[in-house]
Amino acid sequence: MSTATAAADTLTLRALRPDDLAAVVAIDAAIEGRPRRGYIERRLQAALREPTLHAQLAMTDSRGVAGYMLARVLEGEFGRSQTGLRLEMLGVRADLRGRRIGRQLLDAIVAWGQRHGVRELRSAESWRNTRMLRWFDAVGFELAPIQIVDRAVAGGAEPPVSDDDVSLPEGRGPGHEIDFGRGEGNDFERLARDSADVRSMTAADLADIVRIDRGITGHDRSRYMSRRLAETLDDSSIRVSLTGRVDNTIVGYLMARADIGDFGRTDPVAIIDTIGVDPEYAHRGVGHALMAQLFANLGALRVERVETVLSHHEPALGAFFTSLGFEPSQRLPFVRRIG
Repeated sequence: MSTATAAADTLTLRALRPDDLAAVVAIDAAIEGRPRRGYIERRLQAALREPTLHAQLAMTDSRGVAGYMLARVLEGEFGRSQTGLRLEMLGVRADLRGRRIGRQLLDAIVAWGQRHGVRELRSAESWRNTRMLRWFDAVGFELAPIQIVDRAVAGGAEPPVSDDDVSLPEGRGPGHEIDFGRGEGNDFERLARDSADVRSMTAADLADIVRIDRGITGHDRSRYMSRRLAETLDDSSIRVSLTGRVDNTIVGYLMARADIGDFGRTDPVAIIDTIGVDPEYAHRGVGHALMAQLFANLGALRVERVETVLSHHEPALGAFFTSLGFEPSQRLPFVRRIG
């Protein structure tokens, strides 16, 4: 097809379908330099399971998929009370770049969000990706008032300041837990895990997780926690979700995932979604035991880095992660208000 014919071709907006997978993988591979079929397939499957939590749109022409945008609803992530949408993927076929397809897809995502009561769009990108940074600026995104922090998995977890106010929310994710609870790390990590009985999370743990979260946040987020736990058990990617017990009572939990993900992240990075410790068990090393076990699990999975998101309004949580060696990430968080 000639350039002139492509320019005159009619573009049609519709929802992404399972049979679009090959086309989306091909466009994404041309952009990123390597295929990410597994990640993209999981995102499409997640939308089929829970269509009200995902906005996945395609722009098509006579040749098929011309561009796509995938977004996921944020319900209670990072302690937020308002609903948001996280942009996960955007791609435009090489022969159609410069035709504002990305902007048209974003406008459609915004309209979808407004119909569903969404107040903001969120995303993240490396500060080195100047092309995407310019695009975010052009379509109205601003730096978000949060901070992405990360650290290498190698080296384990150093002693935290305390376990006070350990409450950190979300991402999205995988399932099929792998229990490395009896694995041997170095002496310090083994002692840290011995301060609590750390186990893989199960569906039976939901009530205790909700109870602890309510004690920390003051809100009943059972719906949010239920959805995250369902992802933990049902998704086909790698999920590392843990509970900490003292005297056979769940007093802490941690949800994390290891995946290849949003906007060009081409290497597996673990994302800590949520961590919480019952305030009555502060200073008992429960949060540290959960983190030490997480590092042991990720090391066994050969995941090299772990990241999470911190609010500037949670200094105690920030101190906890700083004491574990987390530092500001090369990835920048962005937000655009839509309602």
